[in-house]
This record gives sequence, C-alpha cells and structure tokens, in this order.
Amino acid sequence: MPGFADSFWSGDYAGGLGVLFSKLQQGIVENQQVLLVARMRADAEELYGTKLCAIPAAAEKTGGFNRDDGATARQAFDAWRNETEEAGKAHRKVAENIRALVLDPFSMWCEDHADRVNNSHEELLDLIKAYDKQHEQVKKLRSQYFNKCRLVEDMEEETKFIAVPQPTDSPSSSTAKITPVIKLVSDADKDDEELEPLEIGDDFMQPGQVKQKLADMLEEIPLGEVKVAILGTYQNIATGEVLVAWIMKNWGASSVSYAERIGQDLVGHGFLRLVGAVGNTFSNNPKLNYQFRPKAFQWAGVSPKPVNSLLRRQSTIHMNGSGKDEASSPTIGDYLGNFLTNQHPGETSNDRIRREAKEADARYKAGVRQLDLMRCQLEEAIMEHLKFMEKCEVDRVKAIKSVILDFSGAVSNIIPSLQRTMDQIEIHQESILPATDLRYLIENYRTGSFVPKVITYENYYNSPDEQTFGIDLEARARADRKRVPVIITSILQFLDHHYPDLEGDEARRGIWLVDVPLGATHHLRNSINNGKAPPKEVLANYEIPIVASVLKHYLLELPDSIVSSTKYEIIKTVYTTHGAEGKEEDRLTIIQNTLGTLPLTNIATLDAITTHFTRLIELTSADESFVHVLAQSLTNCILRPRVESPLTLNERHSYRLVRDLLAFKDQIFGALKRASTTARPRAISTDESQRRQHVEARNRAVIHTVKSRSSSPAAPVMRHGRQVSSDVTRFPINTSPTNSSPRSSGGRFKQQRESLEVPGESPKTDAPAAPAEQQDSPDSDSANRISPPPQPAAITAAAVAHGLEKKNSLGRSGHASSGRFPRRGNLARNMGQRDSVASDGSDEVQQVGVTLTDRPMDY
Repeated sequence: MPGFADSFWSGDYAGGLGVLFSKLQQGIVENQQVLLVARMRADAEELYGTKLCAIPAAAEKTGGFNRDDGATARQAFDAWRNETEEAGKAHRKVAENIRALVLDPFSMWCEDHADRVNNSHEELLDLIKAYDKQHEQVKKLRSQYFNKCRLVEDMEEETKFIAVPQPTDSPSSSTAKITPVIKLVSDADKDDEELEPLEIGDDFMQPGQVKQKLADMLEEIPLGEVKVAILGTYQNIATGEVLVAWIMKNWGASSVSYAERIGQDLVGHGFLRLVGAVGNTFSNNPKLNYQFRPKAFQWAGVSPKPVNSLLRRQSTIHMNGSGKDEASSPTIGDYLGNFLTNQHPGETSNDRIRREAKEADARYKAGVRQLDLMRCQLEEAIMEHLKFMEKCEVDRVKAIKSVILDFSGAVSNIIPSLQRTMDQIEIHQESILPATDLRYLIENYRTGSFVPKVITYENYYNSPDEQTFGIDLEARARADRKRVPVIITSILQFLDHHYPDLEGDEARRGIWLVDVPLGATHHLRNSINNGKAPPKEVLANYEIPIVASVLKHYLLELPDSIVSSTKYEIIKTVYTTHGAEGKEEDRLTIIQNTLGTLPLTNIATLDAITTHFTRLIELTSADESFVHVLAQSLTNCILRPRVESPLTLNERHSYRLVRDLLAFKDQIFGALKRASTTARPRAISTDESQRRQHVEARNRAVIHTVKSRSSSPAAPVMRHGRQVSSDVTRFPINTSPTNSSPRSSGGRFKQQRESLEVPGESPKTDAPAAPAEQQDSPDSDSANRISPPPQPAAITAAAVAHGLEKKNSLGRSGHASSGRFPRRGNLARNMGQRDSVASDGSDEVQQVGVTLTDRPMDY
C-alpha cells in the first residue's frame, strides 16, 4: 500500500501538500470534537452527581421520619436516601475519571499535534516559496542569456554582411579593407517592454518604475555644483547624505545600509557617479559628492536644470571663437572620471557584447545549479515531512481509539448499570481500524505518485553535455554514442558484479525493496550527474541499495517513461479487452506491435532492464510476493500516463504490463529482435531538442548525394524493380560481398541485427565487427532505425544462373549508402563495360550469388 511519501506529489509541490494538510487540519477539528463530547459528558456527570448528593439534605423535614427512630419505613427511607447520595458520588467520580483519564492528557496531546502539523506546513510553505522565487529568477536569467546570445549572433551577422568602404581619394583605395560597422540601439531608444528589469536592492524593478523614481529624485532633490581642482566644475551634484535621506523616505528603505545598497545599484547602472574621489563606491557621507549622469535625465525624461549664471564663473578662454559655456563641453574630469570608473578600458562594443553573453551564461548556469540544489533539498524535506505526517495521522487515529476506550472504562468500571451502553461503545471502538482509515484517506484524496520534475540546463546550442538526469532517453543515448545510456548499463553491470558479494538470495532480492532515504539517493545522483559514465570507484563508495535506488530515480526523472506515455491508452485498451486468462497470445501480439513502434533506444533499454530482473528472479528463485512488490515499484519507471488524474491513479494497467514483461520476456523481445532485421518505420520522437542538428545533417546528406550523382561518369542505367517475398523462411540469406571493406552494406546488416543486444555482452557472430568510428557515428543511428529490405533471393539466383547483368549493391563504398533511405547501387564499371563481379586487380573472379545456410539468426 502506498504511503503519504508516494501519494501527495504534484508538479508545483504545493497542490498535493495543500490537499494533505487540508485533511490534517480536518483531523485537528475532529480532535476538538472528541474533546467537546468528553468535556460536556464530564460536566453533565458532575451536575447530575451534585444534584443527587443534594437530595438527602433537601429531604430532611421536621416532624417526619425523624420522629420514628425504629420504624421499618424510616430504615427503608434512610437506605433509599443513602443510595441516592452514593449514586451522586458515583457520578461525580465518573466526572473526575473522565477529566483525569481523557480530557487532561488528550487536550495536551491535541495541542502538540496541532503545533506539529502547523509547523510542518509553515516550514514546507517557506521552502516552496524560496524554490518558486529561485525558479522565477532562473527564468529571468535564461531570458537574459538567450537575449545576449541573440545579440552576439546578430552582431556576427552584421559584421559579416554590413561594411563601410574607405574614401575613394586614398591612393590605396583599391586594396583598402572594408571596416564593419555595427549600430547598437541605446536604452533611451528602446521601449519599456524591450528593456530588461533592473536589480535595485533586493527587488527587480521594471524600467517604468525606475524612470518614475529617477524623475521624483531629480524633481525633489536640490542639485548644485562642485569645483574640483584641476578637473573643473561639475554640475547636477548631490551629497551622499542627501541621497540616502531621500531614499529612506521615498524608496521604502528600512535602514541606512539598505539605502546605501540602493544607491550603489544606481551607481552600478550608470545613473550616478562619484566626483572628486577615486573609485565608484556609494556611502552615506556629506563629504562625498555624486553627479546625476546624462542617462538619469534620459530615463527620467527631463532636461538638466539651468544653473544661475551669476553664481558661475564664465570661461575666459574660447577656442576658435566659440561662445559655449562649460556645461556644453566635456572637462578634464569627465575624461579622467570615465577612465577611473571604467572596469574594462579599451573594450570594443563587440567584445562587450561577447563578455556580457558569457557573464549571462555563467549566471544562468549557476542559477540552474542553485535551483536544482534547492529542488533536491525541497524534495528531501517534503519526503521527511510526509513520512512524519503519516506517523502523526496514524497516532491521531490511535489516540482517538484510546480516548474512547478510556472513556468507556471510566464509566463502565464504576456504574454497572451503564454496562450495556458501554458495551455498545466498546463495540463501536473495536470497529475503528487505523490502517483502514489511512487507506481510505489515501485512496480518496491522493494527488499523484512521486515523479520528480527536473529543471534541466537548456544549452542555447542544444548540447546535452554535463547532464545525465532529466535528459531525454534517446538524446542521452545519442550523446553517449550507445544504444542504451551508459548510466543504465554501468549500474546494471555494477549490480551483476556485486550480487555474489551478498549473503543469500533474500539479501540480493532485498536491495530492490529497501526504502532508501531520498537524501542518500540525491547524494549519489549529484555525484554522477555530469553527462559521463559513472565510475565504478564512485559507485563502490555507496551501499548497493542506494545504487539500485539511483537507477529507479533516473528512470523517474526522465521526461517520459521508457514506454512512452502516448502508448498508455493503447496498453489500457489491451488489458481491458484481452486481460482475462486464456488470452495471453492475443495480448502479447498486440504488446509486441505496440512496443515495436517505440524508438530502438527505448526498446533496447527496456530489454536490458527486463533481462536483468528476469535473470535475478530465476537465479534467486523468487516467489510471487517478491515479483508483485518489484513490479509495483517499477510501474512508474516503465509506463506512466502523461497527466495523472483520479482515474489513472487507481488503474493497474502499467503494473500488468510489467508483470507480462517479466513473465513473457523471451516471447515479446524475441519477436522484436526478429522484426528489427526487417524494415521498420521510424518511431515518432517527442524530443525536439536536437531538431536543428537533424535538419542540418539531413541537408548535408542530400547535398552530398546530389554531388555524387552529378559527378558520376556512369551513364543512366535501367533499375530492376524490387520484389518483396511474402513468405517468411528461417534460413537467412547471405549475399557474397563484392567488396571486403568493413563499410559495405553487409557490415551494416550485421550491425542492424545486433542493435537490440544488451550492452556489455559479446556479439554472437563470426564476421569481423565494424570499426568503432562507424558504430559510434551519428549516421549509424538513422541506419539502425530504417534498415534496407533484403535482396530477393529468386531474382539474384536467376541472374547468376543465366549470366545476366546484375547491379553490384554490395560492392559500393560506405558513403554511397549513408543517406537516410537506401539507394540502389550503380553498376560496376570495368574497362568501360558493366560487370556483375567486382574486380580487385587480380585475375581471380568471384561470382556474386546467394548462399542459404541453416543456422540461428543473429539479432
């Protein structure tokens, strides 16, 4: 039965936790209801007992039974009165017992339980808010990084195509170089929507807000001028003390240090600069002067205020008769100030754009790492709190059961007359089952299983390097240049090598059933999440159950399950229609056809994992209970729906698929391996991250094909129509190759047949293996996806028997068949004549024919 730790997860983490904590708050209200019933019953018993005890005193009357001391009637009356008083004392004792045994301890426990639930809820909310804030920050950093990369590309394109010629009167104008000119748009010419938010203080402010603040500052702060020796006179000056006072009053700064941070950010963004001192530090000092730069006036949309001409000293020297004042011409201080405050002197605009792109990439990458670390910490905290809340909920139900039992004992042990009522209460309390209530809560209010959503680093050029977890399975296998991702094969081989080290079959089976702490799994995950094969030394530092847990965690973090979620409805239909006993043959046939449409990477990965578990089950003689628990733990790893809903949460089609894969592994994958030797349609891939590389590779292949056809000296030849035999024979057809090159199509067929072998096993073949560069090349992936149909044996045999001319489809070079679809080869040319036998310069002539051999087929 799944617990809280595997039932209240959602994409935004807050949805599932909200449902759970709403039910926990409901439990707190239920505790108060139990307390209210017990308290009112105690008050009623106290009031009833008090009134019963007051009856004997009220029954005392002068002139009544007191006058007849020895009368039998008086004895009966006295006994009755005493029994009434004793009954009142008994009821008061019941009230005391209820308060002592039920109210006092349970009320204290309820307060502690409410504190535990509220503290857990607040802690998780704080972590989720911090994660969401970092997520938004990463989105902004990603946007900034992509914008910078686009600027770099635009700059390179403009540098490549836009140029300004040199003047024509130069004597070397014919050989003068063309200087590229790049026109950059300033911030003042951009709209507010095109400008990026500015980080000022602890907040990111929109450009419109910054412009309004600058306009208020220039309107309300009195500006003056200051004269600096040698450097000249500076206009639009305000002291640091005045700026800090205005920021604290109008910007909402809570302290002087925070106001200084805001002022430092204004200096960093180019709105202010320090005058008369070295550096560019902002401080709350009346002796430090800061000048509003022209950028501040541009953003504020105002012009600099004119200074009273009577207070200014006019310049006595005019260059070339110019009458302009000092405000319109730069002073020595302007040049010297720019030199002192510029952190990258001599940097061109092109270099600045590239530097900013690198800095944006570094910030974005660091932000993603920080976000991933926060996500791991958040999931660890959620996992711990969910387990703790599950224990608290079970304890709460047990506490209610104990309260009812204690209440029954407090009443039934003192007043036998209430025994029948108490027996009924005991019967009701026996019907309370904590496990049943917990199962009801989970089955009716669960929001989803634990399927972590990884925020991966999206490289601008679509490179999956430096990342292993969260990357598409096919993209990861392509980057590893393997049919199965290296991390899966490495972990499976590591486990195979360490199974003998464990004592007993129970221990070997138990490593897949241990509840490994999520923190330990994340620790190993972070150690091997680098896009490379996990070293054996690193895996050896961890316990074997942690290594097995990392493999299941890797499959859960895939963007899509191994059996794509698009096949979920098909699998659901299969088990709804053919799920009964006796229909295994029809069900397996449909499952084979469905799995056959998956990418070969997914099929090979599923084959490797299923082979590992079937071998483990056979070697350890596992019973039905182990297979059941193992299949239940692998359900979300093998097949999960695209979106979980209340309908899919209670469906068991994925579990039944895993059971069939483990039970009928040879029948299912044997048919898939035989089908892999024939032509199969390319599976529809949902991964669009490598779309650009695929398009470029296809274009290069098409251009290369056109060039090879156009440059071929051979004349057009007639092509034989291909015939596909409808009958299926168990004898493989081996055509004699005309070229001994390992890049011939025969080598490709051999590689095609081994495409579904489990990595790490030696291939069962006598033919030489293809070179490593051919097996690991990107073109081999497409060659394995769509294999050429076999040559018809009847036509080839007839052609050899009658001496007819035949196309040499196996003698062409490797590059001739490297396109996406196989082409018929050109006729062999020898001394200007067509020949059906390839010549290697010797006198021996090899005849091309068909050899039928009765041997097992290689896959």
